[in-house]
Amino acid sequence: MLDKKIEKALNDQINEELFSSYLYLAMSAWFEDQNWRGFARWMALQSQEEYGHAMKIYHFVLERGGKVELKAIAEPKKEWKSVLNAFEEALAHEEHITKCINDLTDLAIKTKDHATAIFLQWFVTEQVEEEANATEMIGKLQLVKDASGGLFMIDKEAGARAAG
Repeated sequence: MLDKKIEKALNDQINEELFSSYLYLAMSAWFEDQNWRGFARWMALQSQEEYGHAMKIYHFVLERGGKVELKAIAEPKKEWKSVLNAFEEALAHEEHITKCINDLTDLAIKTKDHATAIFLQWFVTEQVEEEANATEMIGKLQLVKDASGGLFMIDKEAGARAAG
């Protein structure tokens, strides 16, 4: 049985992950509107991945005898200044999620919930990858600045991203 503090924190994290999915879907829609199909695909896949993270936590809560309590998902932004700005905001968001996961892991350790602490290690590792992926895109975008040819090349590369 889950400790009530852990159960609440896991439910809060489900909401964070669902918001992440929603945010990346909004970014994908914006990229589509801007005719950046590759960036749109990159963000759509990111949205699916975040939804998968939410479901992973959802199932863990149920497996541990907890109760899943879904909350309203906040409305994400709809527009960004540029391709680079969208990826910078994606990185800032991933840094926020990393803090949430770290705080959740700290709580699991503090309450001596070893099963949850071990479960969360996957997310700790995943956040390293999430931040690295966004940072890599930002680095490429900073190199080309607003050069349309460079943006087209990065867009094509982003569109080749494989799922999961």
